[in-house]
Amino acid sequence: MSAADPVRTGVVGTAEAPLTLDGAPPRTLGLADTLGLWANLGVSLLLPVAAVFVVLPGRPLSVTVAAVVVGAVVGSALLGAVAAAGARESVPGMVLLRGLLGRRTSWLPTAFNLVQCVGWATFEIVVIAEAASRVLGAPRWPFVVAAGVLATAMALRPLGVVRVLARYAVWTALAAVAYLFVQVLAEPLPPVGGGGATSFWTAADVVIALPVSWVPLAADYTRHVRSARAAGVGSAVGYGLATVVMFVLGVLALAAYGSAGLDVVDALLAVPLGALAVLVLVAVELDEAFANLYSTAVSAQNVVARLDRRVLAGAVGTVATLLALTLDVAAYEPFLFLIGAVFVPLAGVLIVAYWTTPRGRWDTSDTAPARPLYLLPWLAGFVAYQLTLPTYFPGPGAGWTAWWTARQADLGIDPANGWSASLVGLAVAVVLTVPVTLATRRR
Repeated sequence: MSAADPVRTGVVGTAEAPLTLDGAPPRTLGLADTLGLWANLGVSLLLPVAAVFVVLPGRPLSVTVAAVVVGAVVGSALLGAVAAAGARESVPGMVLLRGLLGRRTSWLPTAFNLVQCVGWATFEIVVIAEAASRVLGAPRWPFVVAAGVLATAMALRPLGVVRVLARYAVWTALAAVAYLFVQVLAEPLPPVGGGGATSFWTAADVVIALPVSWVPLAADYTRHVRSARAAGVGSAVGYGLATVVMFVLGVLALAAYGSAGLDVVDALLAVPLGALAVLVLVAVELDEAFANLYSTAVSAQNVVARLDRRVLAGAVGTVATLLALTLDVAAYEPFLFLIGAVFVPLAGVLIVAYWTTPRGRWDTSDTAPARPLYLLPWLAGFVAYQLTLPTYFPGPGAGWTAWWTARQADLGIDPANGWSASLVGLAVAVVLTVPVTLATRRR
């Protein structure tokens, strides 16, 4: 570290994330920054929009709220454990997986993460543009372009953006959410007649998918946090609380106004001054798009360390913006479940392996040896997830669902079992990781 380094000289406000993987990350973020960042990432219009998938039709609202709380606790605990590991090792998320799978084998989850990051960035841009167009009564496409450009620009200076989000944006967002809560709670709240959840645990699965979707990205930001404890607590508490608040807001809006899907936005617009509150949330939504674009760039550096993250972020931002111009938002629910099927088991494998490894023995170097045995519990967890609840894809993807449904029949598994696919997949992955870890250490 040179004498002019901003971290050494104390001018931490000017420190920025390194442009390539070869650069040392500044450790400038504390607990308050981490709480603010993850709370802000959790305050997203995508969550109330997705609330229709967690509503248990005909059941008391308290049951749906309980499913939201359980899902948020499980998902955020996984997020916090991986975030703390990223702070301890001071490496991005995909590089952290080198210690689990080896450098080249870690390219497999990196590929999955690149796909999900682009997908999430696209969804965020769609929701921003859709909400803005409804508030202002204008065509959607200009807002798609504007959101894509702004999110990409934010990804060029990520730590500067994190500091702004933690200190200012999160409070503005919370004020808007609190106002919407007050207005929605003033309405009668009958049980919701329609909803996408078939059981308590399928509802919880949708909620789990949201924090788990950030698990592969968490270390991209917590590598800049000064302590593992601050990283773990800040990410789990910040995102967990925001997840509960935003999902419950969506559920209450559905009950109060009888809306569904993106019509939740219309319901919130019906609130006095609702348009202003929604516009605030639309502006804050940019942070989710920015975070996914930045993490796509950082993930790609796991394969080619010397690629400039600014160039990568610009390219990914362009792709996400073009996709957002043509995206069918009806694909949102299966996308959530597929993310859970891939990353819930992987999170379980990583957490068990990492937190049972002596400190200083986790190899994230370019020469990290391959450990293909860890692919087995990950794959087993994914299979268990699909056998519990096959990811449903309409149209051309229906063959995927049909194949897994046939395997359920072969094994005598009731398709309407009502189990939590996330918890089943996680349990299988965790249990099988223990013998793999013991065998790897003996070797």
